[in-house]
Amino acid sequence: MVATRRTLFRLAGAASLTMAMQGAVRAEGGVVSAGPGFANSTPVSIGAAALRVRRRDAMTAFYRDAIGLSPLAEEGDRAVLGVDGVPLLTLVDAGDAAFEPPTQAGLFHIAFLMPERRYLAQWLVHAAFTRLPLSGFADHSVSEAVYLDDPEGNGLEIYADRPAGEWAWHDGVVTMGTHPLDIDAILDLTTTERDTYAGAPAGLRIGHIHLRVGEVSAGRRFYEQALGLVSTRGDRRDAAFLSSGGYHHHVALNTWNSAGAGMRDPRSTGLDWFSLNVRDGALIDGQSSRLKAAGLAVRPVGNGVETTDPWGTRVRLLAGEA
Repeated sequence: MVATRRTLFRLAGAASLTMAMQGAVRAEGGVVSAGPGFANSTPVSIGAAALRVRRRDAMTAFYRDAIGLSPLAEEGDRAVLGVDGVPLLTLVDAGDAAFEPPTQAGLFHIAFLMPERRYLAQWLVHAAFTRLPLSGFADHSVSEAVYLDDPEGNGLEIYADRPAGEWAWHDGVVTMGTHPLDIDAILDLTTTERDTYAGAPAGLRIGHIHLRVGEVSAGRRFYEQALGLVSTRGDRRDAAFLSSGGYHHHVALNTWNSAGAGMRDPRSTGLDWFSLNVRDGALIDGQSSRLKAAGLAVRPVGNGVETTDPWGTRVRLLAGEA
């Protein structure tokens, strides 16, 4: 077998580049138009995430075999996976819980960031050889991305950033789009005749978390005003892209399928919590004060605190680096 663009389109259920793009547009809400490590070196960055799952063993196998994460620990009702000893994903037993509907607030996707473009190439070949179903491909100007779902319907993005010096900014707004992905150029970085992806590279991290919310303005009050992230895509009614330290986005919010959604059911599957690593632990005090001033509960957890967004997703602020 040789991995080709045609093979990858077939995995995405697409007969053409146009069809493959449709999945990426659905994933990012864009309009089709004809530096490694930066994400995790900012004052605040994404640390880890946890999913409530029905079949923990099967989900562990998926993230091990499809993404290349390594099992790090089994702790009662949960399994912890990561890369090179760094925890990135916790899978929590949810029994026979109902699957969270895509029209409710919750996870849109977890985005795993490859440290270099060549690893994205190797992973694409791995996806072809293992016949991993894909849902879309896109060039977002700042990054190159591939989309898929895990076996329980949680959205995933596997991406590589372009060097930050190539990003275009104007008045605090970064240029991002949804353009055709040059799959051939990516595949040129590796052999397509065999699978050389031996597991996630040591520098793989979660680059950003994309959430479904009921109202963008309420989401911005929480993630921007209370947590201190900064908008990088201006004011949009249907979505917000927020970051720390000039990254294109660490947290994204949208109402594309979830406008008006209320509180999440804590018994359903889906995103349980995600963490923000705060490099300067003193910043956590300021964030905690803003959260309390907004009437939100703040609870101690590990080396930081935990709070809850307006739809019931738990967010942890932890002192430390990725």
